[in-house]
Amino acid sequence: MNPAKIRVTDFDLRYTIESGQPLTFFSDYDPKKNRLIYPTASHLLDIKFTGTSENGNLLVKGSSPAYAKRELTKRLRLNDDMKDIYSRISTDEFMANAIKKYYGMRLTINDPWETTLCFIISQYNNLKRIRGSTRKIVDLFGTEIKDDEGKVVGKRFPTSEQMMHITEKQLMECGTGFRARYIRNASEYCTNNLDLHKLQNKSYPKIKEELLEIAGVGDKVADCIALMGFGCLEAFPIDVWVKRTIERIYFKGKEKKIKDIHRFANERFQNLGGYAQQYIFWHGMHYE
Repeated sequence: MNPAKIRVTDFDLRYTIESGQPLTFFSDYDPKKNRLIYPTASHLLDIKFTGTSENGNLLVKGSSPAYAKRELTKRLRLNDDMKDIYSRISTDEFMANAIKKYYGMRLTINDPWETTLCFIISQYNNLKRIRGSTRKIVDLFGTEIKDDEGKVVGKRFPTSEQMMHITEKQLMECGTGFRARYIRNASEYCTNNLDLHKLQNKSYPKIKEELLEIAGVGDKVADCIALMGFGCLEAFPIDVWVKRTIERIYFKGKEKKIKDIHRFANERFQNLGGYAQQYIFWHGMHYE
């Protein structure tokens, strides 16, 4: 079967995949081939990027080309008007340089539960360990994905109901550390008390309010889930790197409270704070 072709502009697969978003945590990416192997809820997608960040193609192998196009258009936010977004968040030299350096880096949309679990694991953690823990959880507890001939080609992310039956000891063996207890609590809460999918059409403040009811989910994680699980572009996750970068670039190194940084981001970037944050986060980590 010939791969489905999706024409893309203002898009860079490598920057998107390497920028620490949930779909990266358990997929396989080969930077030399610019190729991503990604298990969705029902298919294993084999994605290769060709061309440039200004004009390129995503070549997608999978059992259903229509499904692949639909899924990737959503997951990789391919309908976002990046030129308009860039024009609105490029408010200063730092942001202009961040956009130039990582041109084409997109935010992603992921399953809300998948996003919740990934960002609980991410707390006080680094990308390598997050990825290792998440992959072990999927390998051990995920449901098999089969191709049209019945061959097992991968595993899908386990649901909250599946995770509810995993013990803290088993989670600890996946390298989750102290987060095992929070994963257990979140699994039970999102199975018995909160249907994450029913939050899809709610406002960002309401989504964040509901997410904060999950034990182990604080301000930053709630914003990450709202942004990358529900597509709330006004969410502005603030971790240590973002806080330090904002203080250094915009407040001459003066320490600011989280609520003050949220206010600053809302006034400066308005309903595109999520995109601004991703560029601030990634550029700030490599900025000297």
